[in-house]
Amino acid sequence: MDEDISIIDTRTRNEKIKNFFINNKKNIAILISIIIILFFGYFAYDEIKKRNKAKLADQYNYLTISFLSGNKTNIGTELIKIVESKDKTYSPLALYFLLDNNIINTKEKINKLFDILINDTNLEGEIKNLIIYKKALYNSDFETENNLLKILNPIINSESMWKSHALFLMAEYFFSKGEKQKSKHFFEQIIDLKDGNSQIKLEAQKRIRSDFNK
Repeated sequence: MDEDISIIDTRTRNEKIKNFFINNKKNIAILISIIIILFFGYFAYDEIKKRNKAKLADQYNYLTISFLSGNKTNIGTELIKIVESKDKTYSPLALYFLLDNNIINTKEKINKLFDILINDTNLEGEIKNLIIYKKALYNSDFETENNLLKILNPIINSESMWKSHALFLMAEYFFSKGEKQKSKHFFEQIIDLKDGNSQIKLEAQKRIRSDFNK
C-alpha cells in the first residue's frame, strides 16, 4: 500500500514539474537566452578590455620611444589622451613621463591631469596616495601652506605607507620658508610614527639634532 502511494506521489510530482515547464516554456526560454547573452557579453567585454589595454601599451611605448629618439611631434597631446583614458596602469605612466621630461609646463593643465588620476581613475589605494604625494611635491614650489596641506591631508590623516613622505615634505616646506617651529613639528610627527618609513624617520632625527638643537 505504501509503495503504491509512493509511486502515485512520484508520478504526481513529475507531472507537476512537466506542467510547470510546459506552462512557463516561454519565460524559461527568455531566461536561458538572457543567461547566454550575459555569459558571452561578459567574455566579450573582458576581451575588449584586454585589447584596449594592449592598444594603450603599444601607444605608450611608441610615444615614449619616439620622444627619446628625438621625434617630439604631438607627443604631449597623445600622452595627455592616455592620461584621460583613465587606465590604472598607463595613465599614471603617461603623466610621469610628461612631468619627468618637462613636456607640459602649464601648472593648471598638469594639476588637472593629476585630478583625473586621483578622482576619476580606478586606482589601488596606495597607488592613489603616491599620486597625491607627487601632486603635492609638484606644487610645493609655488603653492600656499593651506593648499599644500589640503592636497596632502588624505595621506596625513591616514595610515598610508606614504605618510612619512608627506610629513617630510611639509617639514621641508616650512623649513625653506624659515618657519622652523612648524618644520620641527612635522619632523617630530615622523619620529612618533609607529610604522613610519625607517629611512625617513632616521633623516628626521638627524635634522632635528642638526637644525633645531643648537
